[in-house]
Amino acid sequence: MTRATRWLLSAGLVIFIAVLASQGLPTVFSTLALAGWGLVLVALYHLVPLLLDAAAIRVLFVAGRAAPMREAILARWVGESANSLMPAGQIGGPVLMARQLSLRGMSMPDAVATITVSTTLQTFGQIGFALYGVSLLGAHATHVSEGTLRTSSLIASGFLALQIGGFYLLQRRGFFSKLLRAAVRFVGKRDWSDWMGQARAIDEAVQVTYRRSAAVAASFGLSLIGWFAGTVEVYWILQLLGSPVSWSDALLLESVGQAIRGAAFAIPGALGVQEGGYLLLASLVSLHPETGLALSLAKRARELMLGLPGLLYLHLSGRAGAGTVRAAPP
Repeated sequence: MTRATRWLLSAGLVIFIAVLASQGLPTVFSTLALAGWGLVLVALYHLVPLLLDAAAIRVLFVAGRAAPMREAILARWVGESANSLMPAGQIGGPVLMARQLSLRGMSMPDAVATITVSTTLQTFGQIGFALYGVSLLGAHATHVSEGTLRTSSLIASGFLALQIGGFYLLQRRGFFSKLLRAAVRFVGKRDWSDWMGQARAIDEAVQVTYRRSAAVAASFGLSLIGWFAGTVEVYWILQLLGSPVSWSDALLLESVGQAIRGAAFAIPGALGVQEGGYLLLASLVSLHPETGLALSLAKRARELMLGLPGLLYLHLSGRAGAGTVRAAPP
């Protein structure tokens, strides 16, 4: 863990504790307890958007060299687990997904290209989903908080769009080769020819993937449907908490909440930021503040229920992969 990551994680933890303490820890946790074992069913439901995200990866596999859908599901599970629970967060997830695909037989350039493009398209889908949620703000309170939240949500969405838009443009201009050349300047002189050849191969695979317009459109569409499917999770959790809301209110909470979380990608798990976002959003849909925080904690609980087994699988599959390499003949 780098020093910057430690500082960001510490800052997130401070915000997390402060936000919960502002509403009283006993009150928040007693509200969360109302969900009971229903949270297990919510975790199982989350397999639906996870499968949609895996399908969005699967459609980008190169024809003739495609791995089964099972490999896409395992890769997505590993990546989501890392995004939610590991300090490397949003950066570590895609890296581990690409590694998972390569361990299962896909060439490294194809694996990196597939995950890079699918992650980019998923984020574009998230931006579209967030903007739809922002449009729903007009149907809610007209007082100053609504305008402030709309502005904040648009800023968060715009910040996310700048990040992913810039990343997309870099991809189309040989991002991995440029990144390696920049690294060489800092590391010093040595033979980088093999690494440079790999970087060029990845850049070419990325360009080939983007040229497959039908697959790209299908991946974006599946990702967007996956974001909307996540709304059911919010709707269901609030039912369990005894604070039911309409479908449009649940969609507002999920879309704008995800935009706030996405903009805070640098903080591992958006710790504290997600809680603060739901605290602000709760009043717009006539929820008590402690219910908004309980909703955030319920989503954290779901991340733990699916993420911890995912990290265990990652550890075991990594050991198996290392064992295969050691057992290979010279």
